[in-house]
Amino acid sequence: MRVVVADDAVLIREGLVRLLEEFGCEVVEAVGTGEDLVEAVVAHRPDVSVVDVRMPPTFTDEGLRAAVEAREKVAGAPVLILSQYVEVSYADDLLADARGAVGYLLKDRVVDVEEFMDGLRRVAAGGTVFDPQVVAQLMVRRRRDDPLVSLTPREREVLELMAEGRSNPAIARRLVVTEGAVEKHIRGIFTKLGLHADDGDQHRRVLAVLAYLRS
Repeated sequence: MRVVVADDAVLIREGLVRLLEEFGCEVVEAVGTGEDLVEAVVAHRPDVSVVDVRMPPTFTDEGLRAAVEAREKVAGAPVLILSQYVEVSYADDLLADARGAVGYLLKDRVVDVEEFMDGLRRVAAGGTVFDPQVVAQLMVRRRRDDPLVSLTPREREVLELMAEGRSNPAIARRLVVTEGAVEKHIRGIFTKLGLHADDGDQHRRVLAVLAYLRS
């Protein structure tokens, strides 16, 4: 994978570069500002960008805003937000185009490097990976016209785990059910959300997760 890294903290930035290179990634550029992130994405068209939320000059949400801008300039450019903070306003904007290829993980909750790399690959491939705490914050903003109102409690559980980037076998283990049961619930989710088979299973999975996160 060709990766852009954006983090203002030089030790974290260089640490990420070394980690990614150890796993066979090519870090095409490592930057410390949102403006430089946008320029790097436009110049390199990376497979995925790893982006911190708070960067100069105000250290509030520059990283997220830059990620949104980068995806506007390079349509659907894959972005994995990696931060200590949950900032839901621009996270909503990241989800708004319904293209997928987005993720949001919290630095202090990443305890397994292999899982992090798996999440990065999922985002690069057009999928979604969200930390449960980020999902919870997004759910607080749920609209009254909830498109998920027809889902059963179990289907909601399955969809929440899908939003965390878990595979069908992982969902089955978490819920202590068979993979067949998980597949049945997912088919039910697709049907109730009006996602048709000709969209392809992976694309429907992404659209279902995006509907959940934006609801």
